[in-house]
Amino acid sequence: MTNATVKETTAILDLKKLALQEKSYLSYPPTVYSELEPFEHNDPGHRADPTKASIYNNAEKIFDLTPNIGTEIHGLQLSQLTNQQKDDLALLVAERGVVFFRDQDLNYQQGKELGRYYGPLHIHLTEGHVPNEPEVFPIFYDKSDEANKISSYFRTASDGWHSDVSYELQPPGFTFLKLDTLPTIGGDTLWSSSYAAYDRLSPALQKFLEGLEVVHSAKDQGLGAKARGITLRRQNVEHTHPLIRTHPVTGWKGLFVQPIFVHHIVGLSKRESDTILNFLYEHIYGGHDFQVRFKWTEDTIAVWDNRVTTHCAIFDYLNIDRRHGWRITAQAERPYYDPKSKSRSEELRKKQSSGQ
Repeated sequence: MTNATVKETTAILDLKKLALQEKSYLSYPPTVYSELEPFEHNDPGHRADPTKASIYNNAEKIFDLTPNIGTEIHGLQLSQLTNQQKDDLALLVAERGVVFFRDQDLNYQQGKELGRYYGPLHIHLTEGHVPNEPEVFPIFYDKSDEANKISSYFRTASDGWHSDVSYELQPPGFTFLKLDTLPTIGGDTLWSSSYAAYDRLSPALQKFLEGLEVVHSAKDQGLGAKARGITLRRQNVEHTHPLIRTHPVTGWKGLFVQPIFVHHIVGLSKRESDTILNFLYEHIYGGHDFQVRFKWTEDTIAVWDNRVTTHCAIFDYLNIDRRHGWRITAQAERPYYDPKSKSRSEELRKKQSSGQ
């Protein structure tokens, strides 16, 4: 195994222009990396002003898209945030799950700098990246054969619900996704609140699930890469995480499970595990009261917290047009469950009763 030297390019590539070419610009170098080293994560949300005044007092407009998840902010450029605004954004995203910024001028080099503020940048195990920029993960689908494979794999859109690379020992906290090229119609994305997904379960089921652990695996992703002749950048990754997870900043409980990377529940028979997991997946799929469906406009950036959300891209445009953008993902703490943590609904009721 060899270590790769991550290179910084001096010129900023015009990814939007490259995406319009017939040949894909994505790079798949035969590079193998060492395993990721554990690190102590200090979440910037701990430094935030609870009122998030640096954001609310400087934005032109802020509004929630649904009661449980999703907030949109107008009049702020992510490329120009102060450190206080970055800290306050961390708290806002932790509370609301996903926050959207339209008409953003942030380029991918600035995106890397912003992402690093929230944690070490993740390099994907298998997927293509911007040339010499392994931390920059393009989102690029069109009418190609590869896109058609995606379409046939996700026969049902709900099969695509996931939290980014949850199989890592320290999976991502924040993801920054900018889309700069959109189909004429379609290409929306759904996000689901893991806080509210937990809250909607009965107290008896909540009690049963708390303390259970789940194996998250990259095995299928690795096999898919091998079948395509793509280098696996690290060994197949597999780790065990709590099924109910506590967010380190909000202290709220969330359901940490999804169909793409979860393999089984530890300590249960296959039938028991499959039955419970399938119930939880259907619970997420059908949780329309704790989902937000976002219709993109060009140069919009979504910032979401993978620790307390799942998301699902809608591949309804593959036979129509292309969709392109880039993603930066920052790692966070190793998932944990704190028995003393509260649910989001408990905290909101407490605040309402105290008049906050």
